[in-house]
Amino acid sequence: MSLADIQADLKELVTTKNCGPILIRLSWHDAGVYSTGKLTGGCPNAAMRFTDAGEGTFGANAGLPTVALSLLQPITDKYVTTGVISHADLWTLAANVAIETMGGPTIPTRFGRSDAKSSAESVESQVGRLPDGDKGIDHLRDIFHPKGFTDKDIVALSGAHTVGRCHADRSGFDGPWTEQPLSFDNSYFTEMLNKEYVDETTAQGCPQKKHAGTGTVMLISDLALLEQPFREYVELYAKDQGVFFEDFTKAWVKLQENGCEGLRETL
Repeated sequence: MSLADIQADLKELVTTKNCGPILIRLSWHDAGVYSTGKLTGGCPNAAMRFTDAGEGTFGANAGLPTVALSLLQPITDKYVTTGVISHADLWTLAANVAIETMGGPTIPTRFGRSDAKSSAESVESQVGRLPDGDKGIDHLRDIFHPKGFTDKDIVALSGAHTVGRCHADRSGFDGPWTEQPLSFDNSYFTEMLNKEYVDETTAQGCPQKKHAGTGTVMLISDLALLEQPFREYVELYAKDQGVFFEDFTKAWVKLQENGCEGLRETL
């Protein structure tokens, strides 16, 4: 069983189930709890697979321990239970295969992440570690700067919203960010700049912005990127998809490797 075998199985899963966006979210939320400063610790360790407590019960992770892991289960059984790859490495690789399969950049993946043995290895809370969609730039900086990300990195990473949608039963927000939510491109930025959005409150009481013509949405945290100095990067990425892919790749790899030591190029 080789890396190419795992990648092929992941690509088939993404293609047949159209599940690329949730696999990206799985990796992002597994790795994104890392922080420094007031909060410390956290790393991609697949603690979310335990649902008795900890990360598997965080509201921000709703749907991941059930939907995402159910989709991955046949591949997990084939490669993780046989010791070929760890859960945390598989989640990382799955996201990267999904990004490329949907038309995005080729993301280099390194290996050697250790799996949590119980929910006790979770971080204490999502608060201060994972961003809220109903808050603005100050909140985004409070979340991302302690992870080692710049303002440019924040905009680049936000570009992952070019795929997927908000699910009311998970986040309370509802709707796709772009008109082609299974294509990883720079349309998140082009649509943000070219569309006009109106205020809307979802059935769950969450404030968001909606484009009346297409039904696409933006959250408060998305449109906050139109403020300077973030806006210059939005405009850059809308103009040049290649630059977006380059900057996204750098920031995304950093996100996936934060808190890890001794990673290697091969399984």
